[in-house]
Order: sequence, then C-alpha cells, then structure tokens
Amino acid sequence: MTAALFTLTFTLVAPFWALMILLPRWSGTVRIVSSPLIVLPVLVIYAMVVLPALGEVLPVVTSPTLDGVRDLLGGADGATAAWAHMVAFDLFAGRWAWLDSRERGVPALVMAPVLVLTILLGPVGLAAYLGLRAGWARPAAAVAGEPHHLG
Repeated sequence: MTAALFTLTFTLVAPFWALMILLPRWSGTVRIVSSPLIVLPVLVIYAMVVLPALGEVLPVVTSPTLDGVRDLLGGADGATAAWAHMVAFDLFAGRWAWLDSRERGVPALVMAPVLVLTILLGPVGLAAYLGLRAGWARPAAAVAGEPHHLG
C-alpha cells in the first residue's frame, strides 16, 4: 500500500501544477488554485502514513538527530511520508507564488520556469520567486485598496 500512496502523491497534485503552468489565464485555474484546500489530498496521504507511526515519529521530530532522521526516513513508509510532506509544501509555496505573481502582474511566461523549478527543487524555486518578486512591485491599486491575499 505504501508504494501506491507514494505514486498517488504526485498524481494528485500534477493537475494543479498543470493549470498554473499551462492554463494560467483560464478562469477555472484562478477559481481552483485560489483554494488552499488543493493540498488536502496529499495531506491525507501524509496522515495515513505518519499517524500509525506517531510513536516512532514524535521522538525523532521533537529531538532530531541526523541518525534519527535518517533512520526514520530510510524505509518505504518514511520515504513516502517525506515525499508527501515535500509535495504538499512545494504545491502550497507554488500556489502562493502563482497567486502573488498575478497580483503583481508578473507574466505567465516568466512564472512558468519558476513554477517548474518549484516542482523539482521546492526551496530553490521559492528562492527564485522571492528574488523575482523583489523587483516586481504590486500595482498601486492593490497596495492602496485591496487586502493582500494570504490564504
């Protein structure tokens, strides 16, 4: 079952990445990606793997050591949990960057490689977007009158 959950993890998020990268101007993309709940299916997989092993996981995460984390993640269950964790957070970060880039008017063709980088190397993609974002001011109307969308 663990192997199936591992495979299912990326399968569940791939459509959201495809929408942001391939159909960024479609109104359905905005409607779907605006919900932070798009990460929920992967969070369920994470819970399915981690909760049964909570007695083993908690000591490692509350007092982490290199050997402890390596041992925890070294098996199929640990790798699947880590994968679900990474995939969920990468999607959440990519979703935030995509929404923020729309507020700032960053062109979709500029964002596409940033989003691909976020899929492949999450923190590197996030860093790339933060660097890009620093040079892209929000429109004056957004700064003056609209609350910033965080969720």
